[in-house]
Amino acid sequence: MADRPENLSNPDMPHKDSPPQDLRLDALRAWLASLPATWNLDPASLRPASSDASFRRYFRVDRRTGGGTAATDRSCIVMDAPPEREDCRPFLLVADLLARQGVRAPTVLERNLEQGFLLLRDLGDATYADALAARPERIPDLYEGAIATLVRMQAIPVAGMALPPYDRDRLLAEMRLFPEWYVARHLGVDLSPAERAVLDAACERLTASALDQAQVFVHRDYHSRNLMAPGDELRPDSTPGSASDIAEPGVLDFQDAVIGPITYDLVSLLRDAYVEWPEPQQIDWAARYWERARRQGLPVPTDFGRFWRDLEWMGLQRSLKVLGIFARLHHRDGKDRYLADLPVVLRHAQRVVERYDPFAALARLFDRIHGRAREEGYTF
Repeated sequence: MADRPENLSNPDMPHKDSPPQDLRLDALRAWLASLPATWNLDPASLRPASSDASFRRYFRVDRRTGGGTAATDRSCIVMDAPPEREDCRPFLLVADLLARQGVRAPTVLERNLEQGFLLLRDLGDATYADALAARPERIPDLYEGAIATLVRMQAIPVAGMALPPYDRDRLLAEMRLFPEWYVARHLGVDLSPAERAVLDAACERLTASALDQAQVFVHRDYHSRNLMAPGDELRPDSTPGSASDIAEPGVLDFQDAVIGPITYDLVSLLRDAYVEWPEPQQIDWAARYWERARRQGLPVPTDFGRFWRDLEWMGLQRSLKVLGIFARLHHRDGKDRYLADLPVVLRHAQRVVERYDPFAALARLFDRIHGRAREEGYTF
């Protein structure tokens, strides 16, 4: 499972010290021991697999037989989600949607909703972020696979889907984290009424653009730390030499999925908060996505220029949100490591506000708030 201590999909989620976990660990081991012997689980091998911003925890547990040839066949993942803190039902709902669409998501093998325990298929421990550093020669194939999976997910019919909408209130609430936590708390800058009006107008424009896009299945955190690198094998249903001859990623942390703008997940992937790609590379991958989406009948604009503008504006909305979240993780939650990621996200936002005339006033606001912050000795 991915190491994802932040949760970008839940900007208002509290980050409090977790309650003592010994009793839950005992209960978790007892539950594993009670499962059918056919799983051949070894509860004594239970160990942390990843962390999460919520009260969810993930563990890895070995299978005694070590059956199968793949390493992931020799272990399973266990989710511990305290029922009074976490609701497993959205995870189960989206996992089912993805499975029926042929997406490589953790299969739910066993469940105990009363206690908040899930036994999941293990997709390995190498995220895209890991693979990009360890095997850079795989980058083209990894992103081709991520694009293929994104198109696959967006083809899920949304009519009657029991997922919340990425509506105006949600979009604006996310962007309000920017003035509260990044500008005021992190930069130490108080916005004047005129400056606040500039920011509010930009947020309204970004929201209108997002809502004007085709609305599809949206993962909401589709980036390098939530995608598991596939092995070198092909998809089980692939035919050598065919379009499906692509190794697609495993997809994690999808429980906050919504119905929203078609460019959201793509810009999350291309303008990752943790990986920065040159713009020509972003455009190339966006064009590959756009061509594949059109072939699959997805409702993307017929003009690539319009599609790229929609993607950039969607990326600005996400960048404002992430700047606020990362500042909050530092100042409220004591997670200093996210300060190192602020410059990448800020550059994503800066390029957009400098490129489009409707955001010229916001570009000047960016210059003013960062100039003042430097004068006062703030770092970002």
